[in-house]
Amino acid sequence: MTVKPMSAKEVARKVIQKESFFILDVRNEDAFQDWKVEGDNIQHLNVPYFDLLDGVEEILPQLPQNKEIVVICAKEGSSIMVADMLSEAGLTVSYLKGGMKAWSEYLEPVKAGDLKDGGELYQFVRIGKGCLSYMVVSNGEAALIDATRITDVYLDFAREKGLKITHVFDTHLHADHISGGRVIVGATGAVYWLPPKDAEEVTFSYEPLEEGKNVTIGSTTIAIQPLYSPGHTIGSTSFIVDEAYLLSGDILFIDSIGRPDLAGLAQDWVGDLRETLYKRYKELSNELIVLPAHFMIIEELNEDGSVSQKLGTLFEKNHGLNIEDEAEFRELVTGNLPPQPNAYQEIRQTNMGKITPDEEQQREMEIGPNRCAVR
Repeated sequence: MTVKPMSAKEVARKVIQKESFFILDVRNEDAFQDWKVEGDNIQHLNVPYFDLLDGVEEILPQLPQNKEIVVICAKEGSSIMVADMLSEAGLTVSYLKGGMKAWSEYLEPVKAGDLKDGGELYQFVRIGKGCLSYMVVSNGEAALIDATRITDVYLDFAREKGLKITHVFDTHLHADHISGGRVIVGATGAVYWLPPKDAEEVTFSYEPLEEGKNVTIGSTTIAIQPLYSPGHTIGSTSFIVDEAYLLSGDILFIDSIGRPDLAGLAQDWVGDLRETLYKRYKELSNELIVLPAHFMIIEELNEDGSVSQKLGTLFEKNHGLNIEDEAEFRELVTGNLPPQPNAYQEIRQTNMGKITPDEEQQREMEIGPNRCAVR
């Protein structure tokens, strides 16, 4: 039988559509436990590649005979060799092309909503990394918010739709992934906007995001209103788009809230986090659709692969928004912090412009889950 490569896009569609399939992950156990392809109807078996060098006979009883099998490794080489052995044993098997590196970098564009006068809002779902970025479209113009370093996706998308990218925003100085903002600005001449309190050490020019200062996209005035919302970082800024959508950055997620410690200031910033979530956000309309910068678990995806929910629903169901006692909130947040994102200090320095790692180094820095939330 011929072993077929399966692209990250094909795997992502299977995950979004909740298709049933089986993954044989041949990475080391610690890598598998840290981060893997997840989905509602996926079964996993983790057997390190080195345990299969003498053959796959011992694991054949653990593999399904009537279900699609996808072999996954870090970069694809080991998975091809294991898939070939399984194919020779008579199984129908594919391998993830590009391995987990490709999975980390795939973005799925999803329409998140319609705006006034024919405008549109798109969400780019980086399903393997849990990152979400956005494109606001109006009258041939586009603005990007929290773009990842995989910039070709946005540039190609804009080109296919005949759009000119005129503005680029980051809601905060990211610590879990490298921003594509400067690359996109260099390619398009767009204006780059950053929260000034997060940008004090950056080495490049930018426009300061100031609360209440609308930025207009297109001649029909799809307004992006910045809302200062510290807590994840000291400069964290949310956006209210078209009076209908709340882009919450890393402050509020669907099933969790932002962590306040990625600059080492958890005890200082946890109060800001509570102030933003329990006071500033409480003053907003419950009808706003929350569009976060991350998702933490695959169950947060809607049926079409998008990630969104009404603010009022989150105030009802998100546990992080329902801790009445402030001391209890502080303890729960600071006492349940997950491990720091991989290479987060180097990622922050890259986003400041202080270091310039090459493409392969950037890939290695980003490997693993985003870890920006407290659940």
